[in-house]
Amino acid sequence: MKLGNPTNTAEAAAKGRKMSIEEADRFAQTVLPIIASIQRSGITSLRGLAIALNNRGVRTARNGQWQVYNVRNILGRQASANLLL
Repeated sequence: MKLGNPTNTAEAAAKGRKMSIEEADRFAQTVLPIIASIQRSGITSLRGLAIALNNRGVRTARNGQWQVYNVRNILGRQASANLLL
């Protein structure tokens, strides 16, 4: 027996991707001002930014510790989506 509704899988997947992107953009909007503040204090490396975010108690979108790739992804999202600081 098949479960679910196989008639709209592409549509459901597209809707899920769109929602994920919107959530990531909203999270980036909240974190980017903090990153900009850290950068103004002189810390510009990805590793330094991750350490500073962790020291400030800022959590990632999935409530984890910041790593270099998290910071890189947020900064990349800012550039590609033209998010404002």
